[in-house]
Amino acid sequence: MKEKIINFLASFEKEDIENSFPLDCCLPVYHCVSDDNLAHINKVIQYKNVKQFEEDIDYLSKHFQFINWNEFKDFANGNFKPKKKIALLTFDDGFREFYDIVVPILERKGIYAINFINPAFIDNQDLMYRCKASLIINELEKNKNIDPNIYTILSSNEDLQQQVLKIKYAQTDILNQLGEILEINFNSYLREQNPYLTTHQLNNLTQKGFGISSHSWDHPLYNQLSLSEQLETTNKTFEYLKENNFLYESFAFPFTDFGVNKDFFDGLQSNKELFCTFGSAGIKFDSTEKHFHRIPMEMGESAEKLLKKELAYFKLKNLINKNKIVRK
Repeated sequence: MKEKIINFLASFEKEDIENSFPLDCCLPVYHCVSDDNLAHINKVIQYKNVKQFEEDIDYLSKHFQFINWNEFKDFANGNFKPKKKIALLTFDDGFREFYDIVVPILERKGIYAINFINPAFIDNQDLMYRCKASLIINELEKNKNIDPNIYTILSSNEDLQQQVLKIKYAQTDILNQLGEILEINFNSYLREQNPYLTTHQLNNLTQKGFGISSHSWDHPLYNQLSLSEQLETTNKTFEYLKENNFLYESFAFPFTDFGVNKDFFDGLQSNKELFCTFGSAGIKFDSTEKHFHRIPMEMGESAEKLLKKELAYFKLKNLINKNKIVRK
């Protein structure tokens, strides 16, 4: 019902969305762009193909002024006056396609982007747990005869795919067990497919003027960590970025910042070099200073439809004063 209401209200949104957009900056976030069927993410991310991505970028360019990192900082500090509302393009997770596919498109269009990475996966040293889940689901779909041991490990009557998707960050051992039973060699997949960026590619991206910044060490869901664990994985990543001369003054939450308390943000204040943080709650305000929310763009719809739905939802929640996230 909620989706139907939002779709109905979105149909009334005007074409000049830059005028109705309630925030000072539009922050779209993507993970990957590819025309290929990528088994490590096709069950967990509705990534766009090249044509869809270019259409998104062209639509956003029509309504917003894309800016780079320094311009974004200057704007946030009141020292940059754009010609129209601004947009900062962001990517998460450091997938190889950013280098191979996305950057050539952005260079042709003269658009900057920042990629928030997890150092644990750079140089294809390891595979994020949700990527392991995606590979497992792909293998389960190919197998008509399911090994009984899989049912023993998952121990539920629920659909196998849904059970695998529910496996948490702290339960990576379960994914590894499932991988062994299904004869999935995650290390071989990393060597053969190279799903992540390499250090050499990161350095090249920096030289080209693109941003590389923090997305935690290995992509946990923060509300499932203790405060000390939250700060540890975040600060460890800042150290890596600084050592490698990457952009160490920003942090984007992996998954979501839902359920993350004010204590975490207070703890980050000890890092005087940190400029801002990013969530991904869509068009939202936040009680935390310099914490900006991004708009997820991989929802199976075009940028135009997504933004109009976001605007409709914002206006709907505005009626009950629910457009600001307040940290406690």
